[in-house]
Amino acid sequence: MNKTNDYTLTIIVPIYNEEDNMAALEERLSAYLKQALVPACVLFVNDGSKDDSFSRMKEICGRRADFFYCNLAKNGGLSAAMKAGIDAACSPLVGYIDADLQTAPEDFNLLLPYTEEYELVMGIRANRQDSFFKNLQSKIANGFRRMMTHDKATDTGCPLKIMHTDYAQRIPFFTGMHRFLPALIDMVGGKMKEIPVRHFPRVAGVSKYHLWNRLVSPFVDCFAYRWMRKRYINYQIDGTNL
Repeated sequence: MNKTNDYTLTIIVPIYNEEDNMAALEERLSAYLKQALVPACVLFVNDGSKDDSFSRMKEICGRRADFFYCNLAKNGGLSAAMKAGIDAACSPLVGYIDADLQTAPEDFNLLLPYTEEYELVMGIRANRQDSFFKNLQSKIANGFRRMMTHDKATDTGCPLKIMHTDYAQRIPFFTGMHRFLPALIDMVGGKMKEIPVRHFPRVAGVSKYHLWNRLVSPFVDCFAYRWMRKRYINYQIDGTNL
């Protein structure tokens, strides 16, 4: 039996070359699990790391009862790691946080009260601690995405989210889908809520984002989303004798 079935919330943490952050992740996430509003566990997804991240996460999971991992055979990117975690989870809710800890695990408790009414509850980074150029790129990308998708989301790049697992498992996944979660949840009939959360500078490791995957690639993905939305099959069964 899938061990995440014993919890209400599975927190998915995609990992790619984050060995310098693994100790902090263990400390911060284990501390949060003790104060979580619902029974929660952590699911590390190793996205083909080339450093010592995988061995360190196995050590953590060996000594922490509420920590689990899955290992991708090769690097597939953030969207692939998120999909793997969502597909593996059997808890009613799935959360997402980045391994860089620029958002606080404790702020999941700010999102959880809204999960009864909304299928996606996501953070908005208050007092964002990024460079002017990085913030400018995100502002441009968010504005273009809202124009193309009409998702009304302020900050889809905020790495703190909670979704209903059944809705998350229904949405179509593709490379770059992590930027379109509000639009995709809306596509399958879900509702979205944004809540301000804290944001901090990265203190260890190296950012995996640059001009192409923060600005240029999302522009292209917007057109892919619009094409998919017109052709997406979303049905409801009204009755059956199966």
